[in-house]
Amino acid sequence: MINIKGLTKYYGDLCAVDRIELDIAEGEIVGLLGPNGAGKTTTLRMLTGFITPSRGDVVVNGLSIRSSALDVKRLMGYLPESAPLYPAMLAYDFLCFIAKMRGIEASSRPRVIAQMASLCGLEEVMHLPVGHLSKGLKQRVGLAQAMLADPEILVLDEPTSGLDPNQIVEIRRIIKRIGASKTVILSTHILSEAEAACDRIVIIDKGRIIADGSTEQLRNETKAMAPTVRLEIEGALWENARRLLEDLDVVEKAELLEVSFPGPMKIEVTCTSGPDPRPAIYAAVKQTDWILLELRRPSQSLEAIFRHLTAEAIR
Repeated sequence: MINIKGLTKYYGDLCAVDRIELDIAEGEIVGLLGPNGAGKTTTLRMLTGFITPSRGDVVVNGLSIRSSALDVKRLMGYLPESAPLYPAMLAYDFLCFIAKMRGIEASSRPRVIAQMASLCGLEEVMHLPVGHLSKGLKQRVGLAQAMLADPEILVLDEPTSGLDPNQIVEIRRIIKRIGASKTVILSTHILSEAEAACDRIVIIDKGRIIADGSTEQLRNETKAMAPTVRLEIEGALWENARRLLEDLDVVEKAELLEVSFPGPMKIEVTCTSGPDPRPAIYAAVKQTDWILLELRRPSQSLEAIFRHLTAEAIR
């Protein structure tokens, strides 16, 4: 459905996006993930025709963003990071204005606006000025305006930025509902957000794609990462525990995560690649009079994968 070919953007001598190649299928929810300044927003602005690429192209259903920009834009709904709202307008009047701008017939506007208000949970605030709404409700109004023309593709730039946890959950729920029938592309630097909302994750750093796949695929592709082991030990001093663990051949580094007096301490151990390090760690602790309360290998989180990949990109 969407073919991104060699997409590149320069600002003077700065290469913000560097030869991105990406295909997105119909119905996918794709998360564009990366640190601040990675090139996520610039990519989405080129994808939506908001800015012109220095090189490369975006082709949507066979239409080029370079030669058929208006036709491509008609297929998309776009919510920038700062929602483009008029604070003095009532929420209903603003959505009515956007509906007119998007070419929705006057006879259909009340029905379409009511549907968007229901989808985005705005029924009780449609009579209020946009400027009087909370940030979370403003984001919902922005989402409703992006959806008014029933676009095939929805592009969201940091849709939960600055929201509280309850508002984030609500926006995530709306995105999931929308994604059941549309292609959704969203950018975020919140790792849990991408993992919860997206079918596929594309990690971008310094303008380049460094990973692409589901969370499970990314885990499988990064199994070469140094494994970690979590321990909980009672009856030990930290320096003694650190020395014992770091003297083991299977251990590269031990880090104190949490300690409570006179209770146990929690330790994360970075291990060498190879066989399961837990037997060696268990045998070493068994030789002491410490009490081993926990010894486990945590599943590889998206955060650990992200840190590993972006660190590799820096090197």
